Amino acid sequence: MRTTINVSEDLHRESKARAAITAQTVSQVTEDAAREALRPKRQDGDTLEPLSTFGGSGVLPGVDLSSGISLREVMDEGRDLGQR
Repeated sequence: MRTTINVSEDLHRESKARAAITAQTVSQVTEDAAREALRPKRQDGDTLEPLSTFGGSGVLPGVDLSSGISLREVMDEGRDLGQR
């Protein structure tokens, strides 16, 4: 569907720049932004669905969950994360 909207020059310039960086059209960038703006937001007090858990005995030794670096180091060592 085709429609006309008025936006500031600055916003249009930012949209064009984003489109160029992401290899999208300005229309696609604008449509994505509108979708995001219209997506229902989580309200304070909303609960998240619990995550599924699958066996195991916790985190591998040396892996700090607050640091993505420690997990990458374990992965780079070639260790199988499913085995201890």
